[in-house]
Amino acid sequence: MWKLSVFAIAASLLSAVNGLGTSCTAALTPGAAAGDPSWMQTITRRGSSAYNTSPGTATYKPYRNVKDYGAKGDGVTDDTVAINTAISDQNRCGLGCASSTLAPAIVFFPSGNYLVSGAIIPFYLTQLVGDATNPPTITASSGFSGYVIDADPYIPNGYGAQYWVNQNNFFKSLRHFKIDLTKTPATSGVSAIHWQVAQATTLVDIVVNMSTDPSTTQTGLFMENGSGGFMSDLVFNGGKYGINVGNQQFTVRNLTVNNAQIAVYANWAWGWTYQGVNFNNCGIGFDINEGGINEAHQTVGSEVIIDGNIVNTPIFIQTTNSYNGTFAGSILLDNIKFTGVTIGVKDSSGATKLAGGTTTIRQWAQGNVYSGVNTVPTYQQALVTSAPTKPAALLNSATGNIYSRGRTDYPQYAASQFASVKAAGAKGDGVTDDTAAIQAFINANWGCKILFFDAGTYYVTSTITLPTGSIAVGEVWTTIIGGGANFSNQASPLPVFKVGNAGEKGATEISDIVFSARSGSAGAIVLEWNTADTAGKQATAAAWDIHVRLGGFTGSGMQVSNCAKLTGHATAPCTAAFIGLHITSQATAYLEGTWVWTADHDLDDAGQTQIDVYTGRGIVSESAQGPVWLIGTASEHADIVQYNFANSQNVYAGFIQTETAYYQPSPAAPSPFSISTTYNDPTLTNGNSGWALAIGGNSNTVFIYGGGHYNFFNNYDSTCQPLNTCQVSMVKVASTAQNVYIYGLSTVGSTYMLNVDAATIIKASDNINGFADSFTVWSSANTGGGANPSSSIATTATSTSTSSTSSTKTTTSTSAVSSASGITYVGCYTDQGSPRTLSSYSTTSASMTNALCVSTCSGMGYTYAGTEYADECYCGNTLSGGTLDSVDTDCNAACAGDSTKICGGSYRLSVYTAGSTTTTATTTSTSAAATSTGGAYVGCYTDSGSARTLTGYTVTSESMTNPLCKSTCLAQGYLYAGTEYSDECYCGNTLTAGTLDSVDSDCNGPCAGDSTTKCGGTYRLSVYKTS
Repeated sequence: MWKLSVFAIAASLLSAVNGLGTSCTAALTPGAAAGDPSWMQTITRRGSSAYNTSPGTATYKPYRNVKDYGAKGDGVTDDTVAINTAISDQNRCGLGCASSTLAPAIVFFPSGNYLVSGAIIPFYLTQLVGDATNPPTITASSGFSGYVIDADPYIPNGYGAQYWVNQNNFFKSLRHFKIDLTKTPATSGVSAIHWQVAQATTLVDIVVNMSTDPSTTQTGLFMENGSGGFMSDLVFNGGKYGINVGNQQFTVRNLTVNNAQIAVYANWAWGWTYQGVNFNNCGIGFDINEGGINEAHQTVGSEVIIDGNIVNTPIFIQTTNSYNGTFAGSILLDNIKFTGVTIGVKDSSGATKLAGGTTTIRQWAQGNVYSGVNTVPTYQQALVTSAPTKPAALLNSATGNIYSRGRTDYPQYAASQFASVKAAGAKGDGVTDDTAAIQAFINANWGCKILFFDAGTYYVTSTITLPTGSIAVGEVWTTIIGGGANFSNQASPLPVFKVGNAGEKGATEISDIVFSARSGSAGAIVLEWNTADTAGKQATAAAWDIHVRLGGFTGSGMQVSNCAKLTGHATAPCTAAFIGLHITSQATAYLEGTWVWTADHDLDDAGQTQIDVYTGRGIVSESAQGPVWLIGTASEHADIVQYNFANSQNVYAGFIQTETAYYQPSPAAPSPFSISTTYNDPTLTNGNSGWALAIGGNSNTVFIYGGGHYNFFNNYDSTCQPLNTCQVSMVKVASTAQNVYIYGLSTVGSTYMLNVDAATIIKASDNINGFADSFTVWSSANTGGGANPSSSIATTATSTSTSSTSSTKTTTSTSAVSSASGITYVGCYTDQGSPRTLSSYSTTSASMTNALCVSTCSGMGYTYAGTEYADECYCGNTLSGGTLDSVDTDCNAACAGDSTKICGGSYRLSVYTAGSTTTTATTTSTSAAATSTGGAYVGCYTDSGSARTLTGYTVTSESMTNPLCKSTCLAQGYLYAGTEYSDECYCGNTLTAGTLDSVDSDCNGPCAGDSTTKCGGTYRLSVYKTS
């Protein structure tokens, strides 16, 4: 289960506090005694629903304890009815209610064992929360069938109809539970959770126990549709499937599956990101349904998997398609550690596309790869051997993974350590101006109390400031809404809620609050984030389950009555905000499960009628140093841009999801706003719609791991969507931005997917992948150190490999064919793309030459090498698809790395014989040292994952040999090359951290590409000079 380092957090808070609230005498420290009930159970409840006027709701109770409704939690009594009564009490939004913001509920489960015989149904706007100190267990009875937790039930005899439309099934949360299916028969087909949901939904800290019988048909999590969403810290033990999922998009962080037959069955998706997967003793890790390339046959479009630890699982990925060089499903693997894995990736034909073993896959890509301003994709299904090095600021130094931090419900604090905003005088009735009361409450209690915002809607008319060093907690998405003259002027925008002040550092946390602005707030910056992490610590400025919701609910002043679509309504009353979320230049931020939503429909209208609401910008991040982590976030329907990373550095974002405003281009962007250079708005160079994603200015080191950017309408007319004409382009990256890497990006409804400045680069029709169009990798042209992830060879080649073959070049015609010393030209061949003439391996480099391509193919043991489109290299043992072109001058593209030579052309391949690499054993000691010709062997050096001996450049290859490593490092311009763990290669100019091992035989790992020679060992590096 979820664990919390109480003292680490307390120390972080203490180190951050430069002052305290006026009522404080000492800083906040944990105060709950062992065995005490949770503060959630004992705190005085004052929450309300501001606008709920339903009969019988005069004393509406957002908080419910299941034991108050008769649940026993004794493992014997059937608690099904009691739990569902606690959920449904007081006329809440269940069957027959499409959506409502008027009846929120947090349903608390004290520790215990709750036996159920039927489904638990979380209604709309419901949080089911267990005691975080000792999470309760929900046990399915022996006769149970169906789903234990059912977030969207099918209506009996409803012909497939369900309680809620899955794409609009917002605002649900389940956290701190164990779910036990082991009392049900192994073949019962029972599932623990049916989670068919959309945005603003979370699963956090869940453990599911299932049968491990070989005949089991049990499933931990089932999802067949929806538009999510975020989930984290999940453990599934046993079962046929850990999770069986299909949804437009989702982010999953820290997923553990033990002893399941299939850890993850991916049925369909436009795009998913898995960050942190741990599979132990499963039959298959990911079983991915791929191959559908149109809407009628939608399968998995894009899967991004980062930071995995896969142990004793024979097959990591099994796919249902045999690709043969064609695009039908995108996969990106990044930093995946194998221990006892037989096959890394296996396709439906049985072919192994990625070998297993005990190794680390730094990066492997399947799909279309682009870099810079290249408009033609390279299909790749291979290791990416020059994957970028991520900045330390984004990483956990102990693991090398992207840093992550789970949500807490503060179980280490007693109820007396929470201060209530309503007890301090705020009303939360959506009418009273609570500005003064809230600010006075904060000023008195910050730093020594947790600031508890009881359920309600708090109206404010000037900026609320939360001091750095505060913890603020809402109650089932408490709403803070700004309005009035202070927020009306877009020429002078002001924050509604401000987190810290510029330049401040300290531990500051927010959870479970919705921020908003009322009708006519064109100058509202709804949430301004200024605080940065405590010095020397990571992710102390953090928020979980906070959202920005603009319009489309009671109290917003922007609903069907005045903002209905296509009615010619006035603009100003339907204008919501200047910016949804602004991360300022000196800030850092760690955000999980955040949705910035400008309403496209009215949540409190029975028909969910579509409306026009105008917000200038969604999320604007200007963090000049970072780090910024955006994990499982979305930004929808803003006017100018949904995500804008301007002059930002050290950014990790995944999965990010957007939708273009439905009303555009009427009015056309930026109307009713104006382009602001002060806030670094991207220029609207391509049409009348706002950008989904802009990366501008001097941004550097920006990593997007999964993105979905959709436009379904032109002014509510959807006929443009299947034609990809709703929008010209979705993503804009400035040519001045450096080290930008975008993985697994999908778009809908746009002609182009990505621009560099005003130039359209990636065409959607080249990347058809089901309903959405997807590419696997794009990297900016400006990648420092040549670390371009679309290159599998050096991007700054300074010489040819020392292992290139010696033969005489012959020219087969009098035309200006490419030439290079020591290699044999075969001819200019046609290449149709499907199938490729040389199909075994491919890569792209901005420094491509024929010699470099030959060196790469030779080092990997291939017979032929071929260059194409100036910067592409292909390898193979047979010329399988093309024919010799009688017009040799059709190969007419100047090599990217040497404009005096020719590297293929358009659908033409300059083919050379790669020959074979010659090696000569040179033993430098009496032990079985690694050997190679060329640069001299230096010795067996110690190496550490936290302090590398060679730090300049790193690649991993299942064909690794010492000559291949040396030629790669030489081409990068480095003096030393070192191999380790059989398949890893490191380059550098100095031996910075390691020491010469007196026992040379510690370098004992057989090279992945030549088992007769040694390539380092465990934390041991076989070091060579490159020349």
